[in-house]
Amino acid sequence: MNTIRYGGPIPTLALTVVLASTAAAQAPLPRAPGAHVITITPPGQTGAEPSIAINPLDPAQVVAGDGAWAAYSTDSGRTFTPVQPGAAGGRRGGDPSYVFDDKGDAFLGILWIDRLGTPGYWGHDPGANGIFVRSSHDGGRTWDSTTVAVKAWNGGETGICLEDMPRIWADAQPNSPYRGNLYMAWIEWQLKQSIVLFSRSTDAGKTWSAPMRISTIPGYPRDDNGAVVGIIGTVAPTGVQYVVWNQGLNVTLAISRDGGKTFEPSRPVFDVGPPYFGGAVGITGVSRAMGFPQVGVDGRTGTLYVTWSDFTNGDVDVFIRRSIDEGRTWTPPLRVNDDPIHNGADQFLQWMAVDPVDGSVYVQFYDRRGDPQDRLTSVTLARSTDGGRTFANYRWSDDTFEGDNAFLGDYEWLVAYGGRVYGTWAEAAPAGYTVTPRPGARARPGPPRSPTILKVGVADFRTP
Repeated sequence: MNTIRYGGPIPTLALTVVLASTAAAQAPLPRAPGAHVITITPPGQTGAEPSIAINPLDPAQVVAGDGAWAAYSTDSGRTFTPVQPGAAGGRRGGDPSYVFDDKGDAFLGILWIDRLGTPGYWGHDPGANGIFVRSSHDGGRTWDSTTVAVKAWNGGETGICLEDMPRIWADAQPNSPYRGNLYMAWIEWQLKQSIVLFSRSTDAGKTWSAPMRISTIPGYPRDDNGAVVGIIGTVAPTGVQYVVWNQGLNVTLAISRDGGKTFEPSRPVFDVGPPYFGGAVGITGVSRAMGFPQVGVDGRTGTLYVTWSDFTNGDVDVFIRRSIDEGRTWTPPLRVNDDPIHNGADQFLQWMAVDPVDGSVYVQFYDRRGDPQDRLTSVTLARSTDGGRTFANYRWSDDTFEGDNAFLGDYEWLVAYGGRVYGTWAEAAPAGYTVTPRPGARARPGPPRSPTILKVGVADFRTP
């Protein structure tokens, strides 16, 4: 293994103020303190939809990657070593999510699909598929040789469904009565609806409970606006779970207070714009983008945060709302990206993390404020130290990229611990990048795509 290191004339004074303000807003962003960026995809390989996790027992241990290639670090992200979680046997898959539990073991949740139906509609002659979990007991260096099925279809069943977009999270809260539990939630596409399913493990991922539905209102039955999409959960220090997803034009919340045995009826908590950016509202150079939410909790104050992105301002912006009463009421939306409003620059595919040590709120997103043509993309990190009331924006790297129908995936990922922040994302590979064909890989229908590679950004906000 190699280590990869609005009408009339404006008074002159007012005009001067406006111009000065705009110039200031469009000035280059300051670099995030201690920032560096590492490519973790091995040469010749590609990747999208990455996840990243940090070990709460040993914050120097970080694991990141997609379902095919991962990389682990034992030195707080200074270097990463690539590994293949599926190389030891068992299935490999997509929509990965990584997490460490309270004992320092790492887990990878994935979906596996043998065959979809026709493009755009899964329900035409689907095949075998399912949700699986792999585990590592040494910080991501090696992975168990088998995958554990959470829910799986063999492909010949009557009424076969498609399981999709799994997310795994852990209760690693020191004082939680459910400490050690692992949780999974995902979409089940049925012929007439989409629903959110949930399962839990109380034995470190060896076995999983029978999946139960936690979405009270069903969504539409295909992957587009109106479906349930973008499920993600978090755990408060008391062990209370908060799970959110997009459904239609709202963010929906479900709460469990008993370690995932039962959930309160899910309910819409606030409205948002459509989460799916396709067709006429597509983002140039990107095959598609999703604005689905993330949820986080400040364990010291109990404040809940939800971020998402949408085009209610015309171009795409990133927003956040917060709640101090367990999600019953929410503040008005706050725009996280601090470039001028309606400037035509898109900010999209955000991810949020709340530092469990000091409560700082971080949001990472793709950012095009530096290009009047809205094509060149960089990655921005925003930070709030006042409970999500204001955000400072930082650039994470000096590089930009431009894709041609690039599939960046439906998400990035971000984690934070004790002032150190780790983000991962996909970028269009540099011009001339040569891809090593994967044995047995099937040709993807549709126009060609720019190959993408995975990167990890590290920032350090600790006081010197």
